[in-house]
Amino acid sequence: MTASPDLQTVVAEIADEMARRPDRGEVATYIPELARVDPARFGIAVVAADGTVAMGGDADVAFSIQSVSKVFTLTLALGKIGDRLWRRVGREPSGSPFNSIVQLEREQGVPRNPFINAGAIAVTDAILSGHQPREALGEILRFMRYLADDEQIVIDEAVAASEKGAGFRNVALANYMKSFGVIENPVDYVLGVYFHHCAIAMSCRQLAMAGRFLTHAGRNPSTGHLVVTAERARRINAVMLTCGHYDGSGEFAYRVGLPGKSGVGGGILAVAPGRASIAVWSPGLDASGNSHLGRIALETLAKRMGWSIFGA
Repeated sequence: MTASPDLQTVVAEIADEMARRPDRGEVATYIPELARVDPARFGIAVVAADGTVAMGGDADVAFSIQSVSKVFTLTLALGKIGDRLWRRVGREPSGSPFNSIVQLEREQGVPRNPFINAGAIAVTDAILSGHQPREALGEILRFMRYLADDEQIVIDEAVAASEKGAGFRNVALANYMKSFGVIENPVDYVLGVYFHHCAIAMSCRQLAMAGRFLTHAGRNPSTGHLVVTAERARRINAVMLTCGHYDGSGEFAYRVGLPGKSGVGGGILAVAPGRASIAVWSPGLDASGNSHLGRIALETLAKRMGWSIFGA
């Protein structure tokens, strides 16, 4: 029998390989604060099911998680209103850019899935209902800190302001959904919460810790408490697999074979169910707005550890 590879050795090797690669993608320029991030950065953190933590590169450097936050807002919204959420947002891959308005017009304001911008705005609206924006945002931040077991997680206010200043398409998406009754709260309130939760700053280590409940059948291993049912955890993972990388989701599933959610800050949260929660960060993006080296690193990790959900 072949011995299992040592996780820390594999992670260290991947970090070294990624640091030396010249092909780093392009940082997001449409959000001015993100355009200032050093494209040479790379971090990776893996929290195994037994609690072992393996890290490499800039794994303890905080970055803007951007759309990775949508995994956690989806989880919160499902906890609040259950499967009624799916009347307001679909579960199908979009096949379109993350900020496209084309499908909304054809489908009467109902976004394809909770991970494109329109879908995440609708999910944010569900969380906001019955709350003031500051209360809703505080709930999201407390949830992230609880999952990561880390009170140091904060919102980068400079990034939030930068997003608001450049968020014209998101304003259009929200107003269009409002016209169909998909958005219930004032658009300004919803977008304020949305821009701020996308501006949460976390390191790879913190993000991998926060994703553990999707590895442990919905349970937070720090407390033993159930975050979501095992069935709901499976379904969140399924939506991550099919929709987590926008119009690059099929390519990510094909190459990596793990549920994952990316953000234009260059972060990716990936889940090897029953095995590990993984976070990578490399700010340079590919044509679909996903971390270029992040995807390559996860593909390499899944191959070397035999973690693809489709088999080794």
